[in-house]
Amino acid sequence: MKKMLVGAFFTLSTVFLSQAQNAFSIAAANPNVSGVAISGESGAKMIRLELIRLGKYKVYDEFDMADVVKANPEFQANCYGQTCLIKLGEALKTDFVICGSIDGLSNKIAVTLKIVNVKNKSIEKSAIKEFANQPNEVQRMIEIVLKEMHGVEVDKVLQDRLAFKNDIITSNNVGKVNNSGPRIGIAGTIGKVYEFATRKQENGGLEILPAVSMIGYQLEGQYVGTENFSALVEGIINVSGLEQGQFIPTFTLMNGFRFGKGNWEFAFGPGFGLKRTKEGFFDEDNKFNGGADKFYSTEEVQSGSINGLAVNTQTISTQYGYELEKHAHTKGITAINTSFVFAFGRTFQAGALNIPVNLFYSSQRGGGFAGINVGFNVVKSKKSLNPGQ
Repeated sequence: MKKMLVGAFFTLSTVFLSQAQNAFSIAAANPNVSGVAISGESGAKMIRLELIRLGKYKVYDEFDMADVVKANPEFQANCYGQTCLIKLGEALKTDFVICGSIDGLSNKIAVTLKIVNVKNKSIEKSAIKEFANQPNEVQRMIEIVLKEMHGVEVDKVLQDRLAFKNDIITSNNVGKVNNSGPRIGIAGTIGKVYEFATRKQENGGLEILPAVSMIGYQLEGQYVGTENFSALVEGIINVSGLEQGQFIPTFTLMNGFRFGKGNWEFAFGPGFGLKRTKEGFFDEDNKFNGGADKFYSTEEVQSGSINGLAVNTQTISTQYGYELEKHAHTKGITAINTSFVFAFGRTFQAGALNIPVNLFYSSQRGGGFAGINVGFNVVKSKKSLNPGQ
């Protein structure tokens, strides 16, 4: 019997508290709406629906409010301030009035709600929250704001789906260091390129020092930029060997990544140049008595005789042990030469002056170039993130 009485007591207490909790009345005024394709009336209806679902108030509907709103023009438009909302609440004889704003701001929607205590003439609760730009989900946004205002748990999946992710800025004008400008440097030759550079001219070589100067110009464009990262497309026009009477042009197209406050950079991409080649062999063992490493072309072999010795394309291989191959040769046929370039470096800054310094390796079949280049440019102006402002 005692247990039954205790149970009945708790049941009645729960009902009483529930009724007491819902004893306060509330009216929803039309919110201010901008940048979102809904009306203020629709916004007010959404607020009322979510207040009813919240279960904490006796909610006035639009019909309860119609006569009062119609009788006073002040309540019909732009009744957003605390003073006007208090007057509206007093006319309706309600405990609270809720209003706010729903604003579409670029890539987000901001929902602001405030509950005015009519009797105390003060703001009881207020909250603002930013959401992802999903205009079809405004009612769910209102639901989240109301629940957070009243300490009610919000569904995490719903909250995550609508949350405004304040991602890092990705704009072509952010974190931008443009290193377009002249380049000078020096490169050493490696492998077959070294052999061609140091080979005697009489054998089709350049007969130069195995290191060459480089002078050129770099053009670059940024296609992704953040405060500490940039992705770049770089084009480098370069001429090498001028100091040794040579003209070796190249063009390199690279994809670059510049990162960190120190402006470190890594880049890679294909290079294109011109190369002359000729088919033949080098007489490394001086078997034809023309001198060690003398170059003989395929045409000379096909003539049938070299320095009085009978030869043909078959005996060169079977009898003399040489293979007819294409070699770099100053009197050969000109063709496109391709390479692949890797570069790593850093841009040093002194005021408006940028000084990029890069180590690089240009790899091609059998050899390549390795070296360093330095450039400079002056930052004339910085671009605004919002050019229209």
